[in-house]
Amino acid sequence: MPKWFQDSVVYQIYPRSFQDSNSDGIGDLNGISQRLPYLKKLGVDVLWLNPIYKSPDVDNGYDIADYETIQPVYGTMSDFNKLLAQIHENGLKLVMDLVVNHTSDQHKWFQESKKSRDNPYADYYIWRDPVDGHEPNNWGSAFSGPAWTYVPERGQYYLHLFATGQPDLNWENPQVRQEVYSLMRFWLDKGVDGFRMDVINFISKPVGLPDAPQEGGSAYGDSFAIVSGGPRLDEFLREMNRKVLSKYDVMTVGEMPDSTPEEAINYTNLDGTELNMIFQFQHVNLGGNPDPRLGKWNDQPVKLSELKEALSRWQVELDGKAWNSLYWGNHDQPRVVSRFGSDQPEYRELSAKMLATTLHMMQGTPYVYEGEELGMTNVHFKELSEYEDIESINAYHQLVEKERVVAPEQMLEYLSFMSRDNSRTPMQWSAEKNAGFTDGAKPWYGLNPNYLQINAENELKQEGSVFYYYQKLIKMRHDSELIRYGSYELLDPNDEEVFAYKRHYKGQTLLVISNFTEDTLERDYEQDQGELVLANYSERQERSFKPYETRVYLFK
Repeated sequence: MPKWFQDSVVYQIYPRSFQDSNSDGIGDLNGISQRLPYLKKLGVDVLWLNPIYKSPDVDNGYDIADYETIQPVYGTMSDFNKLLAQIHENGLKLVMDLVVNHTSDQHKWFQESKKSRDNPYADYYIWRDPVDGHEPNNWGSAFSGPAWTYVPERGQYYLHLFATGQPDLNWENPQVRQEVYSLMRFWLDKGVDGFRMDVINFISKPVGLPDAPQEGGSAYGDSFAIVSGGPRLDEFLREMNRKVLSKYDVMTVGEMPDSTPEEAINYTNLDGTELNMIFQFQHVNLGGNPDPRLGKWNDQPVKLSELKEALSRWQVELDGKAWNSLYWGNHDQPRVVSRFGSDQPEYRELSAKMLATTLHMMQGTPYVYEGEELGMTNVHFKELSEYEDIESINAYHQLVEKERVVAPEQMLEYLSFMSRDNSRTPMQWSAEKNAGFTDGAKPWYGLNPNYLQINAENELKQEGSVFYYYQKLIKMRHDSELIRYGSYELLDPNDEEVFAYKRHYKGQTLLVISNFTEDTLERDYEQDQGELVLANYSERQERSFKPYETRVYLFK
């Protein structure tokens, strides 16, 4: 019998940017409460909140100083308890963000750990002696620079795969694992319905911490490549499941960069001894810069054949063995319409619907990132001073000013296309002041000026809007076992213009055809033999597909 998460659609909320209720310009828990009727209308089943714990906000909450305290700008524990009760009263579930590869350097564990080599918290983090007066190895941080920072009090370096303010926990220490399990129980005992686990495949580090691959003149080694799927990850996840997760009826999704389908099957197998599903990165990591020093920073479109191969590989290889997560965007990715479709006014809605159809007709649990259901676009900032994201700002300083491998103007183009800040601008609720996000003087972050046209109020007034299209997709999934459980067959993998595939289940077939271009194309998949069940154009010619046209046919 399918688990509840297999029949669900998840809506991701970035609390800081969702809805402000107290006029301070920052989204909060009571703001989410106010918008529950909107989410209920959309039809989603589960809400996933980005971190709401106490944090100095070096990385927008992914640096946690206290796992059992609410960040004051978001509200109080009483506000959280009220929100959780309201979510459940509305028939929805709540998934929290669990960040336990690292903590904040302001966490009491780290504050004690850095004082000496012989205190009770000394081994809560990963400390190493200098090698020849330098860092212990060549690992680079995800946010530029080395992954090691020196602390004079201990005469040692600590490891941080991300910001200097995000020291990595030492999962080899059984006490650390018990601390993590304790904080998980704290939230699950409140009635939380599961966790999204941040970079959970990084928690087991390779024995001896050897140097990482260093290619193409990069200043540091690729630490992600060497820490992903470490030697004890399986053991740690099984222990976590045995001691905590198996005691509750919850959903778990592990963020796992650099993972393969084989690894996903191992960590999310159907026996339920580890996690329920993972977030893989193959499709969103496409289109990296040809210069390895620049990594993801690029502004070129992805080849459709590569996108098809990436998504189809996971559909085929996990079928019957594990469960897929389906997502285009999140708080770490640019807006899907701008990246894989078109944010030009004449094509924005069409491509938003086309992309939604292509993803939501696949097997797995779909995730909708806030504003995606409105067709929100990249913000296209022009100046570095407009950015907040530590990854973007550090990359600019490292690549433009220190290494001088890219011109300032070009780097700003790359940021405009790929920065995480594109997805973090405030939610566009209306054409009123501050997009209806706050009635305070100023939002915490710059608004996308197109909120005057693209906003929830407008969408809810228009019968054929992106919002109502998402609503229809979600209802179709709820109503159709074929969509939820059917097997997957890719058609014409080398076609660089059209993404077409079939789903098969109990004698029925679904045919999905999506035009990824601004051109009108001719394609014949014998679609005239099937029943048209979904389309993003009201007028159609059977074998002719207009720009960004998508259609779904049912064959019985």
